[in-house]
Amino acid sequence: MIIAGEASGDLHGSSLITELKRLEPSMEIFGIGGDKMISAGMNAQFNIRQMAFLGFIEVLRHLPFISRVRKELLQKIALENIETVVLIDYPGFNLNLAKKLKERGVKVIYFISPQVWAWGKGRIDRIRELVDLMIVVFPFEEKMYRKYGVNVAYSGHPLIEHAANYSFLSKEELYEKLGLEKEKEILLLLPGSRKHEIDKIFPACISAAEKLCAEFNLQTVIACSENIDEHIFQDLTGITNYKLAKGFTYDLLKHSHFGIIKSGTSTLEAALFRLPFIVVYKTNFITYVLGRILVQIKNIAMANIILEENVIDELIQYDVNDENIFLKSSAILGDEEKYNSIRRKLGLINEKLGGPGASAKAAGLIFARLNETN
Repeated sequence: MIIAGEASGDLHGSSLITELKRLEPSMEIFGIGGDKMISAGMNAQFNIRQMAFLGFIEVLRHLPFISRVRKELLQKIALENIETVVLIDYPGFNLNLAKKLKERGVKVIYFISPQVWAWGKGRIDRIRELVDLMIVVFPFEEKMYRKYGVNVAYSGHPLIEHAANYSFLSKEELYEKLGLEKEKEILLLLPGSRKHEIDKIFPACISAAEKLCAEFNLQTVIACSENIDEHIFQDLTGITNYKLAKGFTYDLLKHSHFGIIKSGTSTLEAALFRLPFIVVYKTNFITYVLGRILVQIKNIAMANIILEENVIDELIQYDVNDENIFLKSSAILGDEEKYNSIRRKLGLINEKLGGPGASAKAAGLIFARLNETN
């Protein structure tokens, strides 16, 4: 069984399933995932569209559903005599599920670690107790887990291979498919893959984007997650001077000139494409206050964390407004030297994360563990 809970987990999970089935074509895989994991061959008990909640308040609202999901997964594990479960990120749900799995003698493998280095080292003791193997995607995570006695292996980051294996459209083809103006560069908006994130972030972003386009002769494109109804953007604001695109995110990251991007996996993807951008993040008040108390690192952009430098500007909570977004963005767009400096520094991230092959390595580690149970 493999459990993912969000769009990035679905992407990484689909590659993992592909590699596992390459090793054992008859392998039957159950769990939670999205369309990509299902297409790769997983029998999904629930779709990630049903799991798209984040933050303290959102989780409270969904507690009955979460309880039902957990119960049905445990029933499926018993029915199918599943001996190993792979958890992909999504720690709020997955770490609680891991406790139940451990109580039943099920082997737990974690692929893509929760950000314990951000939320405090207290979770490491819990992980050491509940997780049989932690497969991490950042080199600094391997060092940290080894220090605390966790059984850990480093696979490299699967985003490297996703980018390396992607069949890109040329800039001309992308412009033609999306009906873009050829004389204007792209201002890319990635406002999140959950409705409540978009509700809070999009209005300020699109308002700032309108001003930036007028100032710097750009055109706005919104990369819309596959699980989001595109009408949400029309309902949130009266601004309509943008193009909406589904299924072209990597093409847009490669061919855009600048980005306004919600904190999350997309910020690392943008960094890998050396796209200058700013990070925005806003949530409900209680979740924000709890985050301020619990989070122990100063940065939220993975590029800044990896480079150990404030390369990318971050706007969080009350700082997320159209004026701040415009000012931070225009300071980069209006300064060619600063713009190119950001591109150069982002180029170092590829070197730090190693080459492609992370999914195959992770699948090999998991397959070896599966065989240990036989």
